[in-house]
Amino acid sequence: MLAPVLSDAQPSDRNFYQQQLIDQAEQAKLAEQREWHLLLHYRKNLFGGYESEQDDPGFFLSPKGKADPAAELAATLAQFFSIDLVGRSKQPAQCAFIARYHWLKEQLQFDPTRLPPIACERFDRWYEDFEVQSISLIFPAAFLNNPASMFGHTLFRVDQKGQTEQTRILAYTINYAAEVPPNAGLAYPIRGIFGSYKGYFSTIPYYLKVQQYRDIENRDIWEYRLNLTGKQLRRFLMHAWELGNAYFDYFFFKENCSYHILALLDYADPTLHLTDEFIGWTVPADTIRLVMSKPGLVSDITYRPSRSTVIRRKREALPTAERDLAHRMTQDVGVLTSSAFVQLEPTKQAFLLDLASDYLRYRTETTDSPKLEWKERNRAVLTTRSQLRIPSGEFPVRPFAKQPELGHRIHRVGIGGGWRNNDTFEEATFRGGYHDLLDPEVGYTPDAQIEMASVTVRHYNRADQTRVERATLLNLLSLSPIDSVFHAPSWKLNVGMNTIRHNECQLCSNGFFNGGIGGAKELRLLNREVLFAFVETEASVSKAYDEMHRIGGGGTVGILTDMTERWKIMATGSYLKFPLGDKSDDFRWYVGSRFTLAQNWSVRLEYNHRDRDNDVLFSVQAYF
Repeated sequence: MLAPVLSDAQPSDRNFYQQQLIDQAEQAKLAEQREWHLLLHYRKNLFGGYESEQDDPGFFLSPKGKADPAAELAATLAQFFSIDLVGRSKQPAQCAFIARYHWLKEQLQFDPTRLPPIACERFDRWYEDFEVQSISLIFPAAFLNNPASMFGHTLFRVDQKGQTEQTRILAYTINYAAEVPPNAGLAYPIRGIFGSYKGYFSTIPYYLKVQQYRDIENRDIWEYRLNLTGKQLRRFLMHAWELGNAYFDYFFFKENCSYHILALLDYADPTLHLTDEFIGWTVPADTIRLVMSKPGLVSDITYRPSRSTVIRRKREALPTAERDLAHRMTQDVGVLTSSAFVQLEPTKQAFLLDLASDYLRYRTETTDSPKLEWKERNRAVLTTRSQLRIPSGEFPVRPFAKQPELGHRIHRVGIGGGWRNNDTFEEATFRGGYHDLLDPEVGYTPDAQIEMASVTVRHYNRADQTRVERATLLNLLSLSPIDSVFHAPSWKLNVGMNTIRHNECQLCSNGFFNGGIGGAKELRLLNREVLFAFVETEASVSKAYDEMHRIGGGGTVGILTDMTERWKIMATGSYLKFPLGDKSDDFRWYVGSRFTLAQNWSVRLEYNHRDRDNDVLFSVQAYF
């Protein structure tokens, strides 16, 4: 029953006006309009009907609302006449679904004497606290050591009136993420693939996100300020308010952090059609590319380097002796009074002290159990620094990876041909995502590899056989160059199948699991080289083996070389011994060379040797 306090009109008049509005909405076909579908997140299904991507029953006012836009619109109009508390936020419908209310009011020209507006004080306070001037799209770079962030992340920052470069860190963000229990680890992407987590929008101070991404996880951050009008900003925040307490089922590949936040931009400006571009996959870097492709949408780009990037770049700027001096400060505060330090110019002393303090803070904030002496040393460094009484000089920090929209697209197809043993072949490859060590590295985290859902079909001419040559379920590799300051391990994980020659079998399918841990070292002999080594274990299953399987381990050494900005070479050598199952050993080596033709085109020449197999392949790669 409608609450009588909403209007002085008689119930019969309220019911009449309610039905009149519903009839007007039907005549105007409002339930078919794009903005209504955006507000309710409707998508056409395979049977020609509609279904909302919103999964929280509390988001709908009609029992049929998830699949019936017209029923939900009628129920929404009816509920606007009531002060009953609805939705997860427990407010009257005019306030809980304030974007719906204002859009329908605009379309139907509500009579305020027959449908009085309700004061939405909670929303008004929330909106006023933002003091919104603009919206920025934020991209923290990929972080391979966290399954939730291995492809990067996107969120919005609400920029305030009068905000400066120094105060923007105090602004609030609008973020969408899965509600994941602590220490979920690899269960997160597995359960996330099937939508087993609930995803929620949240409003979090930006400085907390910067601490998490830049200072703790050492991820560079790119900020894209968007051009939105005052009306679009209000629509954006009104719809964010509606979504604040409702959940979506979180899907790791499609309905993820990047996908659902784009829906806010789509409603702010319905001409953008951003979410329509994503069908099977939504990757943060692709959403940045899409936003950048809209003329005039991005007004400014800002780079916020991670703490580790700042430290690395400062160290690069120093001669070896001063670099070592700064490092010794972090281990022995007695260096602060040494002749090697005090004889330096004050500006140089300030630079070294700032670097030493940066590192000590980095160690303290990124270590689970920081040592007390790190804080004591940092206090001594800061005390010496304060005595200089000179400001820190400007130090522009160049990113190690360029902005993500400049990188290749995530899907890849390849066509090639070559020679294997005594046969020639042609092959075609499809890779669902994302990036390997020989792909063009512009826009991607250096020395990191994520490959998923890759399959290669090859035809052998002499054998007249077409087969699945290799397939990759998951191939992860992270090279973390070690120096006197940074000591993170390198690691790899590879699950898939390939084609082997073993015993009497010439072309046999071989399923494998390979994992390893090791270290890497960066050199600058030619341009940039990364040497790496792994200790690894491998388990394989194939009919080629005497006991259908073999389990063992060994090691790999290799080098990754940037010859030029477009040309990269990688070479590896491995030895593995298998004492369990089919008792055998393997010598393997690989040499690959990639040349970039354009942002989304490259060519490769590769040589593979494994046991008695020799394989040479030339291929053309296209990214889309």
